[in-house]
Amino acid sequence: MRKKFDLILFFAVILLISFGVVMIYSASSIWANYKFNDSFYYIKRQLVFVVLGIILMILISRIDYNKYYNNANKILLVCFILLVLVIIPGIGSIRNGSRSWFGIGSFGIQPSEAAKLGMIIFTSKYLTNSTKFLKSYKEGVFPILGILFAFFGLIMLQPDLGTGMILVMSIIALLFIAGVNMNFFIGGGILGVIGIIILIIIAPYRMDRITSFINPWNDPLGTGFQIIQSLYAIGPGGLLGTGFGKSIQKHFYLPEPQTDFIFSIISEEFGIMGVIIVTVLFSLIIYRGLKIALNCKDSFAKYLSFGMTFQLAFQTLMNLMVVIGMIPVTGYALLLYS
Repeated sequence: MRKKFDLILFFAVILLISFGVVMIYSASSIWANYKFNDSFYYIKRQLVFVVLGIILMILISRIDYNKYYNNANKILLVCFILLVLVIIPGIGSIRNGSRSWFGIGSFGIQPSEAAKLGMIIFTSKYLTNSTKFLKSYKEGVFPILGILFAFFGLIMLQPDLGTGMILVMSIIALLFIAGVNMNFFIGGGILGVIGIIILIIIAPYRMDRITSFINPWNDPLGTGFQIIQSLYAIGPGGLLGTGFGKSIQKHFYLPEPQTDFIFSIISEEFGIMGVIIVTVLFSLIIYRGLKIALNCKDSFAKYLSFGMTFQLAFQTLMNLMVVIGMIPVTGYALLLYS
């Protein structure tokens, strides 16, 4: 049977990437010219990854998803080994305070990103084969949670709370889809809140992020600086924005605006209309992903589609919430843009 190609999903992704390339240039040109004496420094790198990404997207779409099922255990093992290696001094490199990268020249590979996908593949296989055990916490739920929190623990040793939270939320959402008893989610939610409180207490910088989130103007030149500058970018945008390339905040006010806070520059230069375009395209991708999952006849394909869509939805939502000050700064990148 010939696989169908979802043209709506494809063109939504292409439109997002295209707009992202334009905004990477606008957001980064001032900083790139100052730091590298080349205003096209970041956009050239972005274009390389865009071309490679589109080629890989088309090639991977032709792979039979059953190969992921057959190799799920191996994929998970490789991801686990990479997460162990990256936290070893001398092997993993530190960026922005986290030892979460393998440096290869001027480029880097982040194994936690592979682990997010590897865990989705493994969990999809596990749920496909364990449906009759999911009513039993001991036999069905606890084994997958043990693996999940082993991965979460390794990611936290980097440390990278943002990636760890996205991983946990995605797997918990899959368990919900699989029909795990609701009492589990109530108890898990309580334990999760307690765990987050403990993680905040043992790392003072996380408490600083909480206090700066509550009132960033308590420390406007320190922990509150980034969110204040983000809001200063969003505020003047109005309906149509200040115009392409006319952002004020990218002139060394908002730190490295081409990364996690690129949505602030979009809001400033394109206003509410730009925000609507971006959110509609992301919503369309998420909608098509959920529709594909619901239409899957095979359980593994259904869980796999749901899992990947959940991860994209959670990471997108978290980034937008950080940018507009709804949750503390956690370092979530905006997919297909940052």
